[in-house]
Formats: sequence, C-alpha cells, structure tokens
Amino acid sequence: MKNQPVSTLFFPVAIETGDGQYAFGVVVPDLPGCFSAGDTLEEAIVNAKEAITSHMECLVDAGIEMPKKKSMEEHRVNPDFSGWLWAVVEVDDIRETDQSTRVNISLPKGLLNSIDRHATTHHMSRSGFLASAARKMIHSQP
Repeated sequence: MKNQPVSTLFFPVAIETGDGQYAFGVVVPDLPGCFSAGDTLEEAIVNAKEAITSHMECLVDAGIEMPKKKSMEEHRVNPDFSGWLWAVVEVDDIRETDQSTRVNISLPKGLLNSIDRHATTHHMSRSGFLASAARKMIHSQP
C-alpha cells in the first residue's frame, strides 16, 4: 500500500520579541491555549511547530474539532498583538495522518510523575507529551 501524501496546515503565530533577559514568546491565535517560547526567534518558531502539533493531538484525542481559522490580517489588526512579530508555521495535518491508538506501557513511577508534572506545566496531556518527545527523538536521530 502506497503512502498517501500528507496535507499540511498553516498557522499564523504572534511572536513577542525577547531580549537578553526574556525569551521570545509565541501565541497561536487560531488555537486558544496554544503557546510556546524560545531563546532565539528561530527556536521560538521551531518550538511553536511542536506546540501546534501537540495541541492538535490533544484536540484529536479529546474528540474536539479544531477552531475555525481566521486570516492573518484579522489577527494582525488585533490590538492584543500590537507590536508583535508575525510568522506562519507549517505542520502536518495530523487529523489525516494520525489515528490515535491506545497502548499499554510500563514506566517507573517516578518517571511517570515527572512526565505528568512537565505535561501539566506545559498545558499538555500525557499522551501529547509522550508523542512530542518521541517525535523529537526520532527527528533528531540521523
């Protein structure tokens, strides 16, 4: 069976500029509650892509439809983002590529507690965190 081409989605992201003391903050206006950051502009955009993918996974896992997207212009004129930079982030449309599959795994209790604390702190589900961590490891390996 041949792999079907993966469709992509484009999300405008608002970036609050950082400096030597503060990171670059990223908000994804089309996905309420989806945000990220990075020490550099480039890192902030890469982290935004991971945040969007994880957020979409959580929506899929919960059976929640993605909110309706607005145009870049609609977001750009929003006074909440006055003075922010804008970029567009491209992600795979996981609604077409990933079907969630329940798995049973065993982990040390301390590690599981650490995963849950980290996921909660970063507004992620346990599944979203584990999927994001796995993707990061897979894509960082030669």
